[in-house]
Amino acid sequence: MIPAHLPTPEQIEAWPTFTPASPLRVLLSACLAGEPCGVDGTAYGEYPLAKRLIELPNVKVVRFCPENDAFGTPRATPDLHGGNGFDVLDGTARVLSDKNDEWTEGMVRSAKKMTELAVREAVHVALLMDISAACGSTVIYDGARTLKKYQRGPGVCAAMLMRAGFAIVSWRDEKTLARIFEKLGGAGDAPFSDRQDHHERAWYREYFQVT
Repeated sequence: MIPAHLPTPEQIEAWPTFTPASPLRVLLSACLAGEPCGVDGTAYGEYPLAKRLIELPNVKVVRFCPENDAFGTPRATPDLHGGNGFDVLDGTARVLSDKNDEWTEGMVRSAKKMTELAVREAVHVALLMDISAACGSTVIYDGARTLKKYQRGPGVCAAMLMRAGFAIVSWRDEKTLARIFEKLGGAGDAPFSDRQDHHERAWYREYFQVT
C-alpha cells in the first residue's frame, strides 16, 4: 500500500501542466538544497534528485529548515521519545536533544511556521529529509539516534504538514519522484538509483517485518 502522505499516481496526473509562469510549488527541507543547516553545520551530503528538481524551469522551491529556525546551527541533535511526530503534537511524546534539553515547544513552534509557509505559498508537495525528527515522513529514530533504533511514522513538522493536508515525498521516495519528474517533463536525465519508494526497499521491509 502507498503510505497516505505520498501523492498517488492519480493525484500527480491530476495536477495541471506546470510552466515557468505557473510552476510546481515545492516546500523543500533546506539541507536538500545544500544549505549548511544540519546539526553539524553541513548539509549532510549531496542530493542529486533534489538538485535536479530545483534546476527545472517549471518548479518554484520554497526552502525552510525548522531545526535551524528553532535551535540554530550548529546545534545538539533532536530526537523523539515516546512516539512519533503525531504523538508529539498530541502531547504524548517529547522532543529531547542528545544533551537531554527539552525541545518539544521549540520544535512544535517551528512546525507551525513551516506549515504556515506551506499554506502561504500554496505548495503542491513537500520534499523533505527523511529520518529527521522534524522532517522525516516514513521513518524516524525511536529515542536517541545513537541507539540506532527506528520507528515508522513522521517527525513533528512532517506530521503537522500531513494534518494540514499536504502531500509529502522524501528524497528516498524515488518511484513517486519519478512520477513527479515525468509530470514536469524532466524525468529523462534525473539521476535515479533504483526508482523505489522508501517503504518498498529491502531494509525497510526487513526491519519492520513488512510482507
